[in-house]
Amino acid sequence: MYRKFTAEHIFTGYEILPSPMVLITDGKGTIADMVPRPEAGDNIETFAGLLTPGFINVHCHLELSHLKGVIPEKTGLVEFVQQVMAKRAGYATASKKEIADLWMVRQQAMQDAESELFGSGTVAVGDICNTGDSLPIKENAKLGFHNFIEVSGFVDATAEKRLADLQNVYDRFAAIAGVNTTYSPHAPYSVSKTLFGLLNAKTGGQLISIHNQESAEENELYRQKSGGFLSLFKNVGIDISSFKQSGKTSFETWAPYFTNDQTVISVHNTFITPQDIELIKQPQALNFFFCLCINANKYIEQKLPPIALLRKNNCSLLVGTDSYASNRQLNMLEEIKTIQRETNYEIPLAEVLQWATINGAKALQMDNYLGSFERGKKPGVVLISGLNDLDTGPSSQARRIL
Repeated sequence: MYRKFTAEHIFTGYEILPSPMVLITDGKGTIADMVPRPEAGDNIETFAGLLTPGFINVHCHLELSHLKGVIPEKTGLVEFVQQVMAKRAGYATASKKEIADLWMVRQQAMQDAESELFGSGTVAVGDICNTGDSLPIKENAKLGFHNFIEVSGFVDATAEKRLADLQNVYDRFAAIAGVNTTYSPHAPYSVSKTLFGLLNAKTGGQLISIHNQESAEENELYRQKSGGFLSLFKNVGIDISSFKQSGKTSFETWAPYFTNDQTVISVHNTFITPQDIELIKQPQALNFFFCLCINANKYIEQKLPPIALLRKNNCSLLVGTDSYASNRQLNMLEEIKTIQRETNYEIPLAEVLQWATINGAKALQMDNYLGSFERGKKPGVVLISGLNDLDTGPSSQARRIL
């Protein structure tokens, strides 16, 4: 039993087709063909708008879904991080009954988040995991997942313990059939030199993700050993007297730690510099992708990543939503709309859609079955309505139709 779909426009994952075509799938949603409308026969489902493969949300924190609307906007990253840490500390010291109640609240919040992701067209997620809280969701998932088990620890002496403490979490996620799981560093301001070395050895040939240069204070920490992160370390009781600044940017400092054929998803990149990008052009450089989470950047710091710089240097760009803690929604089209609006619609919709579909599938190493309308793949079918001359606008919406 085949289904046939057409619309005013069809985006394949690479381009918007120039003439009316019909997408044909089998009963399970696998792409069978793409043919001109006169050759498609009868029983064609026709839609107003644009059809696209399902979105790949490369950066999310499902386990923070219960923090939707809890942390105020425009706090700056240092204060935001402290508030997230405080919420987690409260959970750790709660009574057994409180923990049980909070568990149910968190599970419902994650289920609601997955439902929003699914309904608005996301088909796969790169999800950051610090705990096993999202295991019940992943074990019965409607979406594809790559789980990044996030490791942090800014004190060299505790590096081995911090990694060992997450072994059980890693093993539990890795046991889920068909779901990839890898260790990843949290951020340059939360991972010590020793821990970076351990992660380099642990993740050879694998995919990793890292929060990069989300705040100007991250570069300040590494260039001058100054800025807001010093107060964060003091507030949480971390002694950094042995930390030596590199005199370089954060990216210039951490990127060389990875030498083991990793593929790296660098997330946020709000304060990345031209000299940072020169590093990835070196012959020995790893395979880098750069993920934009523009609504989270606006939520936390009211800053935008240098999209023009990244495009000028032909960087492989991706799109993510981050979490409900730093975003009002997990709708990938809202990220696309903000990218277009904040760049004055200078970036064609087809290019941003490519970041959100096939680029994301390649980054998560799922492009053999997701990301594009190619025969044999099962990428989902999403309808974007309310477009204005092939640009998004305030009334543009996305919904999954397959």
